[in-house]
Amino acid sequence: MLRARLSDRVNLIIETGGAAKWQNNVVSASTNQIYKVTDGGLQCLVPKLGSKPMTDPNTLSEFIRYCKQNYPADRYELILWDHGGGSTGGYGYDMNYPNSGSMTLDKIERALDDGSCTFDFIGFDACLMATLETGLTLEEYADYMIASEENEPGSGWYYTDWLNAVSENTSLSTPEIGKIIADTFVDKTPQGQTTLSVIDLAQIKEASEGRLADFAKSVSKLIKDGDYATVSNARSGVREFAQSVHIDQVDLIDLANRMGTMEGEDLAKALKTGVVYNRTGRGMNNSQGISIYFPYANPSKVGGMISTYDKIDMDEEYSECIRTFASLQLGGQMAAGGQSGSLTDLLGQLMGSGAQIQQPGGSGAIGSLLSSLLGGGDLSMLSGFTSGMDTGWIDGKMITDSADYYAKNMLDEEALIFTENRDGDRVLSLEEDQWELVQNVELSVFMDDGDGYIDLGMDNSASFDDDGNLIAEYDGTWLSIDGQAVSYYMISAESHGDGEYTIRGRVPAMLNGELVNLILEFTDDNPYGSVLGAQPDYGGSADTVAKGLIELQDGDRIDFLCDYYTYDGEYIDSYYLGEQYTVYGEPEIGSVTVDAGCKALFRLTDIYNNVYWTPTI
Repeated sequence: MLRARLSDRVNLIIETGGAAKWQNNVVSASTNQIYKVTDGGLQCLVPKLGSKPMTDPNTLSEFIRYCKQNYPADRYELILWDHGGGSTGGYGYDMNYPNSGSMTLDKIERALDDGSCTFDFIGFDACLMATLETGLTLEEYADYMIASEENEPGSGWYYTDWLNAVSENTSLSTPEIGKIIADTFVDKTPQGQTTLSVIDLAQIKEASEGRLADFAKSVSKLIKDGDYATVSNARSGVREFAQSVHIDQVDLIDLANRMGTMEGEDLAKALKTGVVYNRTGRGMNNSQGISIYFPYANPSKVGGMISTYDKIDMDEEYSECIRTFASLQLGGQMAAGGQSGSLTDLLGQLMGSGAQIQQPGGSGAIGSLLSSLLGGGDLSMLSGFTSGMDTGWIDGKMITDSADYYAKNMLDEEALIFTENRDGDRVLSLEEDQWELVQNVELSVFMDDGDGYIDLGMDNSASFDDDGNLIAEYDGTWLSIDGQAVSYYMISAESHGDGEYTIRGRVPAMLNGELVNLILEFTDDNPYGSVLGAQPDYGGSADTVAKGLIELQDGDRIDFLCDYYTYDGEYIDSYYLGEQYTVYGEPEIGSVTVDAGCKALFRLTDIYNNVYWTPTI
């Protein structure tokens, strides 16, 4: 911003706050302030606004009114800058007021309504805010929204060029401004997984009216007609954003097309007219400019989202759609025995004692189990649920009525054994209808240290023979950083065709005493990989995602972390793995042979997001 050659016809006003420490000697961390950017410097307009949460809607509305009163203009633009959590998390995280939470969509709407101003565009220089829900929230207050479907890098938007363009021509159309913002953001960002779209809010509203309801009804019909697997497979394969934090946000156009219905195709086609410009970096296939919440990894948020939808007047048919899908998914988790893939089950396989929890038999037994759990059983074993969490939205009747469907569409744990194929290799061989229930196969590696098991992480290292059998092999090595074995978890793997690919993963660590995930990337151009940086991990204390990565510097101290399981099932989440590592130069990613006590096994995930473990390899 400071490098821009601002015209005297352009006023750029900023309110600062929310940071415990600023990376300059100008802005105060003890009070909110208002600045004007002018002639390459910051002119302080209001030095002491008082310390108040930047996620309070009153803070935003007061700032809007201040700008409109003191700097009246023919055109207004509003940019919200920093953390974002999409439709479930909303905007913002105030380091000085961490308990104030984020500014949820209904609070954003309240702030805009109280601010009494209409904008050419409202932009989010923040993560994950390019959602249909956000767009419908803003539609009454702005013509366009400029936002990212994916996490944003720490550098954020590149302001210089588009501010120069506006200063040179204040009549520049909003789509033209948005195009410059998106192009410079993607072109000048060294990290490839970038997205930014310019969305016509009136067109998006028009596109969603009727069509979203029709699409939602068509999805609900698939589920109720016994075709839940089609919906689940579409959801599993869709472009998803911020996968590592399980906010269940997916590209809406991609999702609509994958459902294979006329209603989905109609919705996707209409939405594309509303996304007037969309730029993405490498590795972001099927990021088409607008996303939506659709539960899968963490259905416990469904109740809260239905409440949010009521507040922002989202179509009721879509609320019913996600309620239907999540209910049948949770029923599938109950039907699997209540806790398939649990810690007890995993430890049983590592100790060689087999599965600890047996699945019920036919539809009658499953129906009895479902009725028992829904009639007052403990549902805290379901994905993301804790004791006392709202479960009132769950459609219990539909779940019990689906007992026969579950009986016919459930992975058989007793079949998860290794046999020999015709070449003498140990393999997992399943019938075709059983493989159709499997959505993901991942390799998990655990190291026995004499007192328990160190979790070394999870990768997509799985191979199949010519007959489609999973080969039970593991070469005894694991990922390392400068020769130190680390816990590594793959986040995403994407093929771009012609041998091009992008794989990303995370390594949990403490960076100079702060909890982070080191983000690693492997590409066809750099198959040995590189450490892109460190993403702060707030450990569940924030609903939003930290923007960008912390660049590693020489002298940084890194303690690698791992999950640890004792033989009696106790979980310890603060176990240090290996020696403290000090950064000097570019960290070298490689592989090392791990201890002879290491055990590997495959983790299979089914259409209900149940987890199953094979015997150890």
